[in-house]
Amino acid sequence: MSLDPPTYLNSLQNNIRARPIPWEGAVRAGTITENDLKRIKAVDKVRKDQRRQTVEADKDAYRSLLLGGDQGKSVLESAAKRADVIQYMLVLASDLINDVPSLASALFEHSNPYKPFLPLLGHSTNPEDAIPLLTSSFLANLISTTQTDSSKSNPATNEALPKLYNYLSTLTKSQDSGLQDIAVQEFSALLRTKKARELFWKQRQDTLNPLIDILRAAAGAARDSDSTMWSGKTSIRSATEAGLSGGVGLQLLYHVLLVIWQLSFEGPLIGKDLEKEQEILALYAQLLRLSPKEKTTRLLLSTLLNLLTPPTNRNTLIPIATTVRLPALCSNLKARHLTDPDLLEDLSTLTTMLSDYTSSQTTFDEYAAEILSGRLRWSPPHRDANFWRENARRILDENSSELPKKIVEILGKKWEDDKQVLAVACNDVAWLVKEVPEKRVQLEKLGVKARVMELMADENEGVRWESLRAVGEWLRYGFEE
Repeated sequence: MSLDPPTYLNSLQNNIRARPIPWEGAVRAGTITENDLKRIKAVDKVRKDQRRQTVEADKDAYRSLLLGGDQGKSVLESAAKRADVIQYMLVLASDLINDVPSLASALFEHSNPYKPFLPLLGHSTNPEDAIPLLTSSFLANLISTTQTDSSKSNPATNEALPKLYNYLSTLTKSQDSGLQDIAVQEFSALLRTKKARELFWKQRQDTLNPLIDILRAAAGAARDSDSTMWSGKTSIRSATEAGLSGGVGLQLLYHVLLVIWQLSFEGPLIGKDLEKEQEILALYAQLLRLSPKEKTTRLLLSTLLNLLTPPTNRNTLIPIATTVRLPALCSNLKARHLTDPDLLEDLSTLTTMLSDYTSSQTTFDEYAAEILSGRLRWSPPHRDANFWRENARRILDENSSELPKKIVEILGKKWEDDKQVLAVACNDVAWLVKEVPEKRVQLEKLGVKARVMELMADENEGVRWESLRAVGEWLRYGFEE
């Protein structure tokens, strides 16, 4: 899974390679040793095959150059006050492990392979500082190379990854899409093992949340402002002609989707919490509507499959998938002229999975799934008088009043950017009171009546109307008694 290097980072590295470094002056000043200089010149500005032969002939010497050893400090430590030397050595170190992969393995034979590098991640709080950027690039390259070579979990790497993740998360929170893309590509390089993905998930507030924010921006819905996502009003045509929302470029979108796809291989671990914390299914449904390329559609579908397939997730996530209209969306996707065989296979599998579920569900099951998802819309049951006559009592009584308690939880939120949710909830309360008036006390004890009365003064006309109707049902039965 090789990605083209980010343009900004590639340009920075090329500029540093072209800079003249007064090496002899550095030796006279005691910044580096004669032996250091000899080893540097033997591999600097030479052909790749010559560099490979030189390093492979004396890997111990080059391990000592970069990491230190019995003969002295790492060149990065001895040149700590010379930013130009550190930058040059970081670029050269990256070139060495790219051209001589066996050197990466040799570095891990050192007792502390990360010691000279990790402190450089904190060299500056400026996200554009070259030293931390170059350090993170080297470390991501080093770790991904050794992860490819060995499936064994390395204790030193497991300690280094959280520190590297912390630094990269500062880049993803930047407003500079170039810096964001550097971080996202390095995340992708790192997430090749189960342990790396588990550590990434453990730090998800810093690692994952900024990536989800990028996806929300692309979908046209900022955090806590998801009405567009759930309504699906944004058209594919507007997205492809005007570009993605929030200024998110196609390349950055693809790379973010790639990282979350890699993370989704831990579906049993992350699925439920990812939906609970991020409403990932509604977000991905909206992104599927907007997806401008087959390669982004493929990643979206594959990620959804990874999340929905584990048995531990099916009962929780598939009902929500139907609530966000994923079955209908899959049908729409089939009408597109898609050609990617992996995409078509995933689409077929997902369609079958959702069809098997929906064919076995009653209207009550669909209603319950919507309530438990925590997000309401004007789906057919809410305004169906027959549905309420047949199911109101069941809604109030089943599973220790699970559904009314969830309605109370929904009503308790402000929903500033999606008032429709409150309007639908008030509608449901009105029907419950109308069809099962003897249960009014049960609802009052849950705090429903007080909250509905508060909403009569809401700024949204729809909420005011539905709350007034609910209170009217209470008053009607009060007068009749």
